[in-house]
Formats: sequence, C-alpha cells, structure tokens
Amino acid sequence: MNRIPRRHFLSRTLVTAATFAVLTPGFRGFAAPASRRFTMDLSPGAIGVGGDLLAHIRLAKAHGFESVQPDAGFLGRQDKDGIARVREAHAKAGLKWGSAGLDIEFRQTDEVFRKGLGAVPKIATALQSAGVTRCGTWLMPGHNELEYAANLEQHAKRLREVAAVVHDHGLRFGLEYVGTPSLGQRFKHSFVHNLAQARELIAAINHPATGVVLDSWHWFMAGDTSEALHKLTGSDIVGVDLNDAPAGVALADQQDGRRELPASTGVIPVKVFLQALVDIGYDGPIRVEPFNKPLNDLDDEAACAQTIAALKKAVAMVG
Repeated sequence: MNRIPRRHFLSRTLVTAATFAVLTPGFRGFAAPASRRFTMDLSPGAIGVGGDLLAHIRLAKAHGFESVQPDAGFLGRQDKDGIARVREAHAKAGLKWGSAGLDIEFRQTDEVFRKGLGAVPKIATALQSAGVTRCGTWLMPGHNELEYAANLEQHAKRLREVAAVVHDHGLRFGLEYVGTPSLGQRFKHSFVHNLAQARELIAAINHPATGVVLDSWHWFMAGDTSEALHKLTGSDIVGVDLNDAPAGVALADQQDGRRELPASTGVIPVKVFLQALVDIGYDGPIRVEPFNKPLNDLDDEAACAQTIAALKKAVAMVG
C-alpha cells in the first residue's frame, strides 16, 4: 500500500477543504473557537484591599483589571454629585462594573428580613444611578430548625421579593451556593449546596432577574462537573468567583476560609471551569475570593499585583 506521509495528508486535506469552501454557496467556514467574554474583576475586600470605591477604580486601572466590584454601601451614602464623580472616574478608567454584594439578612426571622428589605430600594437606586447592573448574595448550606423543603419555600418567598425590588432598578440578582462539606456539616438540616439545588431554588423563586453566582471552589467542593456548567446559558450567571484550594488536604477537610489564588496549586481544575464559561458565552465579572491571609497582609498595590497575575495566568489557559 502506498502510504501518504501524515503532513502531506493534512496539507492535502486542508487544500480540499478550502476549495470546498470557495465552491460551495452559503458555506460559512469552520466554526472558530469561542473566545472569552468575561472580565477580570477587582474585588477589593476579598483580597484585603482598603480605601473607597474611587481608590478601587484607580487600582483596577493601574493593574490591568477590566472591571471593578461596585461598593453598594459607599454608593448608597453618596449624593448626586458623589455618584457623578464615581461614574466619571469609572468611565475615564475604561472599566466595566462587576457585581455588587447586596447586604440583606433573609436567613433569620421575618422581622429582620422586613427591616432589611426596606433598605434595599435606596441601595438599588444608588447602584442603578452609578450604572451597575448586577448584584448578589450567598446561601447558607443548612439550617438548625427548618428542613430542606420548608427552608426552600421560605427562601423562595423572601428572595422573590428581593429580586422584584432590584429588578425595578435594572439589576440582576445572583445567588451563590456554598458547597464546602465541612461547613455544611455544622447544621442539623442540609440546604442548597450544589448547582442542581441552586437551580431548583431559582426555579422556585420564578423571577427573571434571578440567576446563579458560581464559585470554582464551591463547584469543586460540591462535586459539580463541566457537564453541569454546560447546562447553563451565559445569561443564567450573574457573577463568578475563581479560586484554588490548598494542596495536600482531603476534600472533607478543606476549610471555606482557607483558599488559594486561582491556578496556584492545581487542586481545582480551573481550566475546565473557565472553558465551560467561555463555551456558554458568560460575559460578566470573574473575581477572586481566596480568603488568603498572606495575600490580605500585603499592601494594596502588592495584593492587586498578585491577584491580577493569578487571574491572567488562569485566563491564559482558555485564551
């Protein structure tokens, strides 16, 4: 048999394909690999960076971040002139907004929840005035009194009301599930702690403003997969945290408050996680939340420098 060398075969195949493309009406060519649409986001509090939002904008620009997390509390304290100054600085820096944390206590009594809900419109107004479109909160993975079904019903009812308020101000509302086994085991009754359960809660809330906040840490700790991520669309996701885990620690012994910068240990398959987000077209912020004491002990400039270096290393894995 006359064997064609592999490189000659590939060359001939490419020429044939190119000829087909030219001669075939309506041919659109080969599908190009998807490219990332998400932004490398500075989340100052998560890496021990101090100062106000104007300082955060300066740091984000100086270190090459593409977006910055809005400080809802700071914006809520500003008058119209203060908001205008923030908008001007943000626009001049050429940044996008990340996702704001929404500080509302919905896990306790109804009285506590109602009091917190009353403060949401002012915060939402300030976020909207600054041009922010995303906000979110996190879910406790258990309860000592309510069993799963009752807790789901209570969460759905309360969070639906929150979603309605922020939606009226042009905001999407993200919910982050917590998958760390050692944390969930502290409760008598288990609650939402993986992506499937988070989607169940979001379906029960049944409000178009509501989506999920993903964290590579919780995704990995919960045993979630790339296939689970591919069942989402980019618009299902409001925000993303990107973290790695300490090496040499069994999954059951990992502690929620002891994490590493992304792609630093290789324990969490950050490339797999990010590639799924690229594939589904996620276009929001990617921030780090390592709860890492050595990082938090650095000065602001050094902490930002280490963080963006880690983010760039991780993002380079998927282009």
